[in-house]
Amino acid sequence: MYRRSLCCAPKILHLTKRHASSQAESPPSWPRKIFSGVQPTGALHIGNYLGAIKRWVDLQDAGEDVTYCIVDLHSITLPQDPQVLRQNSLQMAATLLACGIDPSKATLFLQSGVPQHAELSWILGCMTTMARLTHLPQYKEKSGKLKEVPLGLYIYPVLQAADIMLYKATHVPVGEDQIQHLQMAQSLARAFNNRFGVTFPSCNPIISDDTSCRVKSLRDPTKKMSKSDPDPKACIMLTDAPKAITEKIKKSVTDFTSEVTFEPETRPGVANLITIHSLVSGCTPQQICDATRGLNTGQYKQHVADALVAHLNPIRENIERYMADPEYLAGIIEDGCERAKVIAEKTLVEVKDKVGMNGFSLARTQRLLNEMKGK
Repeated sequence: MYRRSLCCAPKILHLTKRHASSQAESPPSWPRKIFSGVQPTGALHIGNYLGAIKRWVDLQDAGEDVTYCIVDLHSITLPQDPQVLRQNSLQMAATLLACGIDPSKATLFLQSGVPQHAELSWILGCMTTMARLTHLPQYKEKSGKLKEVPLGLYIYPVLQAADIMLYKATHVPVGEDQIQHLQMAQSLARAFNNRFGVTFPSCNPIISDDTSCRVKSLRDPTKKMSKSDPDPKACIMLTDAPKAITEKIKKSVTDFTSEVTFEPETRPGVANLITIHSLVSGCTPQQICDATRGLNTGQYKQHVADALVAHLNPIRENIERYMADPEYLAGIIEDGCERAKVIAEKTLVEVKDKVGMNGFSLARTQRLLNEMKGK
């Protein structure tokens, strides 16, 4: 859910909404709000950047109400080195800023800095069945590789739902492999509304339908680009120096046809290079093919490398600049957490009030007594 975003002409899937509880006469008109998150896994590769983060910037610059979260609570579903996690969280903040996320336009914060995420997750977890969680595809995939499955890995889709619902997000950028997790959030919002009254909107997925969601491995263009690929030449990181970028592009797998043509089905390697070139240059695949007519694929690789270096080098330099000033990064994150807390606490107070957990202040106790007398 946390790795895909909006493109210029998005395909938006609106999943069916049920009517809310009869306690409300009509559903409210929810303001459009967008939430997305990214795990602090260290450096991002260009697939992450082109398929998600660059689109986050587009949403932000389009004037959308956007909330972006570094989801470090999700990272600890599997064992983490504390020092590495802390460093990765700083590096992710630096990367997002370097890519163009503007804290004056978007709320950018660290998930663990807003404790309401965990508190709402517990409340929602008490409304979730074990059978539903067991059937989610990512749990099946990850748990199959483990002898002992951590509880966090089992229930993290509930935390994902809490992330979204806490800010009453109406739209969430997702990849197709995360649709079922978004349906979990929709189901929980619907269940809460039916039981306690209309409180949450039903969040709609935003699915990008352009090629930015399909950046492939440089060594095996039938697979998605992944930093976990055992071949280090398979992906380009945002922190790669120009020389490393050029070497990886030159070593990328193509085919035995020298002409540069965009044929994803029959020439996936060359098509992948054209896709990457298109996304960083702003040219269409056809424009690229026309401009490179007469070049062989070996010569074309240099053009792709040059375009990537021109686009990514300023980002790499900005990441290094931000990482050299951890106090500034900490200040940005702290400010974002405070802004997020204001929204999160307002939602949680409403939730706890409806669930019956909002304490017994003098004013509240008096109001409850008055309500009981009026019955």
